[in-house]
Amino acid sequence: MYKLVVLTDSDTADGFRLAGVDVLVADSQELARKQLNELIDDESSGIIAVNERMMAAIDERTQQKIDSIYRPIVISLPIKEQLTVGEDHRAYLSRLIRRAIGFDITLRRG
Repeated sequence: MYKLVVLTDSDTADGFRLAGVDVLVADSQELARKQLNELIDDESSGIIAVNERMMAAIDERTQQKIDSIYRPIVISLPIKEQLTVGEDHRAYLSRLIRRAIGFDITLRRG
């Protein structure tokens, strides 16, 4: 059976642990890159959820590897993400959806 692993910083790790998720903590970008590559190569990894800031800092080679494999699925989590002043919440959500499914979706108020 494949496992779900969250790769995040120490500030948010306890919340995931309380939810019963396996957690790896990386407080530096270099450690996060190393741990992500190890998780990708681990045969038991099914889904790897990575802190969005850590995911943004991975190198191009690792990103190409993620894009070319079917398992594990690597997703980024918008942890502690703060909108900049003036940024539209809908634009932020659209960006997350586009990244997740590969399509632009227009969000309208209902």
